[in-house]
Amino acid sequence: MTEMQISVDALDALLPLAIAFDAEGRVDHVGPTIEKMAPGGLGRPLAEIIRLRRPDRPVTVPCLLADTRRRHVLELRLERSGAPDLAPTRLRGLVVGRGDGGGVIRLGLGTTVAETVARHDLTVHDFATTDPTIELLFVMEAQRAILTEFRRLDRRIEEARQRAARQAETDRLTGLRNRRAMDSHLERLIQNPGAGFGLMQLDLDHFKAVNDTLGHAAGDRVLEEVARILGEETRKADMVARIGGDEFILLIADCADPDLLRTIAERIIARLGEPIDWHGTLCHISGSIGVTLSRDYDAPAPARMMADADAALYASKNAGRARVSFAAPSATPN
Repeated sequence: MTEMQISVDALDALLPLAIAFDAEGRVDHVGPTIEKMAPGGLGRPLAEIIRLRRPDRPVTVPCLLADTRRRHVLELRLERSGAPDLAPTRLRGLVVGRGDGGGVIRLGLGTTVAETVARHDLTVHDFATTDPTIELLFVMEAQRAILTEFRRLDRRIEEARQRAARQAETDRLTGLRNRRAMDSHLERLIQNPGAGFGLMQLDLDHFKAVNDTLGHAAGDRVLEEVARILGEETRKADMVARIGGDEFILLIADCADPDLLRTIAERIIARLGEPIDWHGTLCHISGSIGVTLSRDYDAPAPARMMADADAALYASKNAGRARVSFAAPSATPN
């Protein structure tokens, strides 16, 4: 039989996943893809690069060449930072003998295509053009593209759902939370009160006069400014809600100190007393506040706390407005 010679470049193009070894079992050529997956194999003993997985015995040239028709299950040993890889890459291998007593192992990925491609960052350029693995890579890429699009779509749907939920609980004019959001948050605070919380009910004084004399646009401007002030005077963990035309609820989390709540309320009242400009005309309002604390109730209930805060609010109005009043502990159930 006439011996056919093939160049190294041609061999690499046809068999990029190949390892050639001499009669002594020393690697004398590795394909470019094998070099990418397990660099530094050239010149080393074959047993340091691959081993038979079944049967579990060292790789020797005689055992590989004993049956060149058998497809061996091999493990490619990798070295990273000088230490053997703890999880060798499993490959399929077909051995062909050479005239000099050595052989060539043509390796393939078998059923571990996805894992191996991802692990070694392989692309279509790492396989022979006739290798069916390329078709699998195209299918995998298509699947990834589809999954990516599905994830993107799921994200958009979830973002839209969250936006709709926020809008359903947001006051359109002021951007504050609305009555629905406040009711839900109050229920959560009652169920998990932490260190206790305070509930403030705020009603604007003289707001009707602004609407009557300057119109609803001026009133809207006043409400927007009030919302800004309330946001600046509360923390992120607190909730400020507009529950009516000029009515607001503030839920102050983790606070059982009436002196601190009074300080917050008085600071808000002071700021609300500052004139608000409306196209050169100054709008004068003030705020009256009623406060109740969850600690004053053995079993706080939303309706009772709201009613007590409302009673304290009207005590502030009856006392001359622009002031804060607390619900009397004696008015709460024991």
